[in-house]
Amino acid sequence: MKTIHKFRLEAGKEPVTLSLCEGSRVVRSEYIVSDKAVYIWVEQPLKASARLTDRRFRVAFSGEPVPDSYQYVDTALDPFGPEAYHVFEVPRAEHPWSDVKTDDSVTHSLGKGEGWRSTVGLS
Repeated sequence: MKTIHKFRLEAGKEPVTLSLCEGSRVVRSEYIVSDKAVYIWVEQPLKASARLTDRRFRVAFSGEPVPDSYQYVDTALDPFGPEAYHVFEVPRAEHPWSDVKTDDSVTHSLGKGEGWRSTVGLS
């Protein structure tokens, strides 16, 4: 079985992180005038064994540059204005936690080039 869920995305320079089931896919995007926001609808499997994975999405205005590696997903139009909002998925390799090590410690390079270290292993 599967279902479709709706998620709100904020326009801006910072991507939005969503925890989605593996095998999920974006099926629609739309600008909702009453909320003044872009939403995406995601088809997700309803298997109890489906693992969650973090996926990042970025909303860009027309003419706004994004890295070549970003994958275009869909466009949402403002029906009462001139704006178009383009939804891109950020590749996993560009997630800030993509440098997670799988040994007994976890290191991230978040922030101002300074990381943090946890001695607790991943479970």
